[in-house]
Amino acid sequence: MGILSGIGRKLKTDVKNVAMTPVDTVRNWKYTYEAVQRGEVPASEVVKVAVSTVLATIMVLALLFPIYWILMAALSGSGSSLYTSESFRLFPDNPTLKPFIWVVGDLIVPGYTIGVGIPLTDLSLVFNTPEITLLDASAYGVDRPSAFKKFLWNSVTVAIPTVLISMALIIPASYALSRKEFLLRRKVLFAYVLFTQIGGGLGVALLIGMYALYVQFGINNSKLALSVYYAATAVPFNTWLLKTYMDGIPVSYEEAAVVDGAPPWRVVTEVILPMSAAGLATVFIFIFLTGWTEFVVAQTLLGTENYTLPVGLYSLVGEYSIPWARFSAFALTFALPIMLVYLFAQRYIEGGLSFSGMEG
Repeated sequence: MGILSGIGRKLKTDVKNVAMTPVDTVRNWKYTYEAVQRGEVPASEVVKVAVSTVLATIMVLALLFPIYWILMAALSGSGSSLYTSESFRLFPDNPTLKPFIWVVGDLIVPGYTIGVGIPLTDLSLVFNTPEITLLDASAYGVDRPSAFKKFLWNSVTVAIPTVLISMALIIPASYALSRKEFLLRRKVLFAYVLFTQIGGGLGVALLIGMYALYVQFGINNSKLALSVYYAATAVPFNTWLLKTYMDGIPVSYEEAAVVDGAPPWRVVTEVILPMSAAGLATVFIFIFLTGWTEFVVAQTLLGTENYTLPVGLYSLVGEYSIPWARFSAFALTFALPIMLVYLFAQRYIEGGLSFSGMEG
């Protein structure tokens, strides 16, 4: 609970900082302008910062341009700007949200019947909550929405078990490799390094054999079996990453906890894990992305009813034509959770990579 509450407080702070960024920017400009007028800050320094900011902004806009192009293709309704520059506009002539409505489909909160019995009597009260329609796709001319919600549910039910299984293996393994001395420890470390480099590629190379094995056991269309595979490929690299992060935590903190009478499990949960928050966040994001974005194995193992979002996106590709507007809207909606997660987890990822010796 200490780790979760700490993450919650940091997320709350991040949201507040994002919301206050425009106000803080205007306030900083005002202070800088007044400092220049008073002669406390040289005007040349302000010019240098302004030029650097403009150049950085141009670079960021250039990097974001492909996303902007895809967004314009989705809003245009036809998506023709994706394959011809002649039809590209900075903003579509007749923008429409129909491709996004097609992706999301109907959003309905179902009604429920709640019965309440009155003690010592035969009376009971029944409450019927109304059905709430947040979005009716047919009202916008969309008769056959996509199966995005089904694909989303499949991705969630693959990514979450992947994270749980992986973290259950990675955390104790990282702590043991970082703090404990045991037989064949160096050989285990070398094995982790080996599988860190070839684990994912080896899994794809052996995909045919793995598929035959899954079919033999009747689990080729199991989302849980897919999660186990993802966890197996994610464990080597992320264990090494978290282990190197824990190596940077001074042993004196554990010794102080032991002197105070803390048992080993409390040393781990109340000292090591809270101090490894950045490393844990980095590992969590990497594992989540594995379960959320992987395509090749998911397409090979899963049936149509269990398709995840990447496979569902690929299924939009037709034999002779591609609905580019819908394809673009689907791709942006699929990528939105990833962008939001990385936006709020960026500082944790940077901290986890830098302290683990992977900086720069």
